[in-house]
Amino acid sequence: MKFATFNTNSVRARLPIIKDWLDRERPDVLCVQETKVQDKDFPVDPFEEAGYHVIFKGQKSYNGVAIISRIPPDDILLNLYDKEDEQARFISVRIGDISVINVYVPQGFAVGTDKFAYKLSWLNDLLKHIKENYDPAQPLLVVGDFNVALEPIDVFDPEKFRGEVGFHPDEQAILRQFPDWGLVDVFRKHEPAGGHYTFWDYMIPNALKRKMGWRIDYILATAPLAEKSARVRIDTDARMLEKPSDHTFLVAEFHF
Repeated sequence: MKFATFNTNSVRARLPIIKDWLDRERPDVLCVQETKVQDKDFPVDPFEEAGYHVIFKGQKSYNGVAIISRIPPDDILLNLYDKEDEQARFISVRIGDISVINVYVPQGFAVGTDKFAYKLSWLNDLLKHIKENYDPAQPLLVVGDFNVALEPIDVFDPEKFRGEVGFHPDEQAILRQFPDWGLVDVFRKHEPAGGHYTFWDYMIPNALKRKMGWRIDYILATAPLAEKSARVRIDTDARMLEKPSDHTFLVAEFHF
């Protein structure tokens, strides 16, 4: 099975890229983030016409997550919290025997702000949710845009960004608890070297060609799945297309 994750930075703006990618790659599951669209305006038809089922949770102009799957998802949960005004950042489903959680972790804005405190709280609450509802001995994928580069090799200039939002020790300390619980970073399982990124800031000219990126998108798997991972790659070609997202597709293949 092939699983992928992609921060779209607007699913409607990136729809041609996503449709072409789905037609070419035919993943079993694509998790997308930052869809930036209310549920009533989500472009369902193109995905259904391509043979996919779509589950989504959105809000106007900001955030938003969706799971696009060839197999109908079950056990759908659209909220990390139980409140009306929750930001659209979380979806969990079961696809066959595999549980899948798709997340768009808050960016955090700047260290010391309320938004940064919310980011840390949200990450902690996600970890708590996983611990309370899942078993590391069972197949689980946690994927998405975590907005955290974990190690120095995950950012192009670690000395410059050390201690700033996205590369702060408080964020990293929480993210390290995910593998402590039993989740494996499957990209790092297959690729230990640095210089591989999933995000390149629009504000940096030719960032992709200059290798000035961040690895902040993840596919995390419990051991029963990680052991079956055969290939993991970052599709940098999609970042070079016309009107791309600032992220690109991260893809993992599992052999059962």
